[in-house]
Amino acid sequence: MRVGLATDHGGFELKEELVAKLKAAGHEVVDFGAHQLTPDDDYPDYVTPLARAVVSGEVERGIAICGSGVGASVCANKTEGVRACLIHDHFSAKQGVEDDHMNILCMGGRTVGACVAWDLVETYLNARYSQEARHLRRLGKVALLDAREARVS
Repeated sequence: MRVGLATDHGGFELKEELVAKLKAAGHEVVDFGAHQLTPDDDYPDYVTPLARAVVSGEVERGIAICGSGVGASVCANKTEGVRACLIHDHFSAKQGVEDDHMNILCMGGRTVGACVAWDLVETYLNARYSQEARHLRRLGKVALLDAREARVS
């Protein structure tokens, strides 16, 4: 799978570990940065290009990391077509994809250890969207919200 990753300084070390593990597992990795540890960088500079790449299909799934994962999630969800969620547990990593077609997993580099993060990433990447009628209906309603917001703006 072609996977994109993005982080600021708050998740730099975790991103580096995940990039190595993803490549070792046979995934193609697109690293949107940060490419070096810079204590005063900003997650939107990296997460926004990742979000756009997910929506355009340049990458199949995304992983966004910042210190807590909250900022990365908020930022990613500003891009229409992104369904990013802050994930700390296996159930949500799987269910978020299966039911809600989550396409960016967000984590905190300061809140999730490398072993747990890898388990969550594997769960996320192995999950498939169910396309059940009730899930399609719900995502249709979410898409209508996006469309309404675009008209109001």
